[in-house]
Amino acid sequence: MKKLFFTVALLVGFVTIVSAQEVSPHAIGIRTGDNDGFGAEISYQKKMGDINRFELDLGFRDNKNFDAWKLTGVYQWIWNIDGGFNWYAGFGAGLGSWNNKTFDNVDDGLFVNAVGDIGVEYNIDNFPLLISLDFRPEFGIVNDFGDNDLGLDIALGIRYQF
Repeated sequence: MKKLFFTVALLVGFVTIVSAQEVSPHAIGIRTGDNDGFGAEISYQKKMGDINRFELDLGFRDNKNFDAWKLTGVYQWIWNIDGGFNWYAGFGAGLGSWNNKTFDNVDDGLFVNAVGDIGVEYNIDNFPLLISLDFRPEFGIVNDFGDNDLGLDIALGIRYQF
């Protein structure tokens, strides 16, 4: 019972301390990162509520072992840290195709991933630019590209808000 009370008190305190930053209705830009090879994505964010948004990324990955393209959708919650600084977390899924270059006994083809997302962003005052840095673990569900079922993606995003 003490653990339940402590957990509820902690959640109530967290909710009252954290205030939401206004989420832009739309943002479009690029997201570049490294998950077993350099990748770049066209990234679009759509406001879903006062503290939520949906992000859709279409991009490619390339390294010496494979080439891949993927489409990823992530539902995110945004919380204000201070001023224009926010942090966000979310979950989603990815779908793509990859071409094996060197792995033995590994098939090319379609893959499906489950993804998580956590990051920080800065909303520049008086200029519609959003800069973010996020960590996105990707868990292979069906025929994940590469040599394992877990990809750890760290990426820098730059988006124009409108």
